Amino acid sequence: MAVQPAALSTDNPSRLIGVARSAVAELRGGDLYGLKVSLDSTLQSDLGLDSLARVELLHRVEDAFQVRLPDEVFAAAATLRDLLAAIERAGPQVASSQGARTETLAAIRTEPAPVTATTLIDVLQWHVERHSSAGITVVSADGESAITHAMLWETALALCGALQARGIISGETVALMLPTGADYFTAFVGVLLCGCVPVPIYPPAEAAQLEEHVRRHAKLLRNARVVAMLTDHSVHRLGRLLQANVPCLRRVETVAALVGEGIVGKVAPAAGNSLALLQYTSGSTGDPKGVMLTHAQLLANIRAMGRALRIESTDVLVSWLPLYHDMGLIGAWFGTLYFGIPLIVMSPLTFLSRPERWLRAIHQHRGTLSAAPNFAYELCVKRIQDADITGLDLSSWRVAFSGSEAVLAETLDRFHRRFGPYGFRREALTPVYGLAECAVGLSFPPLARGPVIDRIVREAFTSSGEARPAAAEDSNPLLFVSCGLPLPGYEIRIVDANQRELGERQEGRLEFKGPSATEGYFDNPVATARLIHEGWLDSGDRA
Repeated sequence: MAVQPAALSTDNPSRLIGVARSAVAELRGGDLYGLKVSLDSTLQSDLGLDSLARVELLHRVEDAFQVRLPDEVFAAAATLRDLLAAIERAGPQVASSQGARTETLAAIRTEPAPVTATTLIDVLQWHVERHSSAGITVVSADGESAITHAMLWETALALCGALQARGIISGETVALMLPTGADYFTAFVGVLLCGCVPVPIYPPAEAAQLEEHVRRHAKLLRNARVVAMLTDHSVHRLGRLLQANVPCLRRVETVAALVGEGIVGKVAPAAGNSLALLQYTSGSTGDPKGVMLTHAQLLANIRAMGRALRIESTDVLVSWLPLYHDMGLIGAWFGTLYFGIPLIVMSPLTFLSRPERWLRAIHQHRGTLSAAPNFAYELCVKRIQDADITGLDLSSWRVAFSGSEAVLAETLDRFHRRFGPYGFRREALTPVYGLAECAVGLSFPPLARGPVIDRIVREAFTSSGEARPAAAEDSNPLLFVSCGLPLPGYEIRIVDANQRELGERQEGRLEFKGPSATEGYFDNPVATARLIHEGWLDSGDRA
């Protein structure tokens, strides 16, 4: 009797509904009360799946049906019916293809980093003059493409000219709602060349929810007084909706159209104390809090991190972190730009859909530096199969940052056990702490130390906040991962509810000072007053 292929089976609808119910039940702790799952159930509204849960569901679907779904399905599928159609179009599950590869754009460095630069524009000009053919390598499912410093300067100058022709003037704010790619880098630099302030916002994850996404950001755009938005064709179609919700928004433009006009812009003067970025923090769509960061603050933080990391000309940084987030934007892009080292960058979706691509990029480009939140290390352990990483060599990876969310000791151990056989060294694991109000980095541990785990008596900590060391025989301690010491030039203190500094091993609120500490939130004096106390900034975190 012939066996029908899984992707063409008549019971696919019921199987898919079963996979979805199982995934939702696990996320809800087994509670499916009142939940009705059908092919028309939406992944977000009906099933309550956020972006990470969607990725988990799609990986389970691939395993259950033994198919390989295209990357775009991870972003575009809105309902189970969309997934069913994708399953029936999909090819068989096979090991990852690497696609076409380009050479790493490494600079032949004969001089140190631009230590006298006072703005990001100074930094880029310095490298254009000395290392014009170095720059960024963009990795996608289809292969790799290069953006040299010279190319970036040329396209950004054209975008600057087109904005100036439209009446955008120095000092105004311009939003960037773009995915990772050449257009993003062009847009950011082009806005700076105009003397304007970039406002990165995350692009919509699903095409079906563009309108809702735009409405959700209206308050943020009004708070930032955005006069123009740079985006791609999908969002550009909603320009009228945007402008109806944001009266100050005069233009919604695509990067390709602006650059294509071929107008050469005039570089506006900028100083170290000029605003270089409004970085909106998590939850900013409800209560917009745009962290104001100047060129001088960004460069101070980048230089401090570089000293702590002992950046060398041979370093290569690999990143999939979103460019609208401080770790991806400042830590990865601005940091590599300043020190003139190659940046290998891919979109978050490229990583989330196939986590092995991150590790493959480190292997192929001999990456030495790379960062990710805790969940990403866990995802690699959970999803990557041996067949996906045949021949993988991670021995070049000297600093594997873990930050942006709580760092779990168990995850660090699992990652090292899983990828140690592929050359990954435990001492490369580098838990760090930072926040947008400090630009990005605040505390780093000593290099090559490896994770330091503090075992704490659970009862004493939960009852009084005392971090008492647990005895070796304690079978149920709390585990805290050390994130090291303040960067050079920075200070940290732990205080109680009355702003009194606490002693060693007492839990409290973390406050900090430093050369990149923001002066506050844009057009939000109430939130700024809560942030700054007698020169100290409240991180909002417990420590």
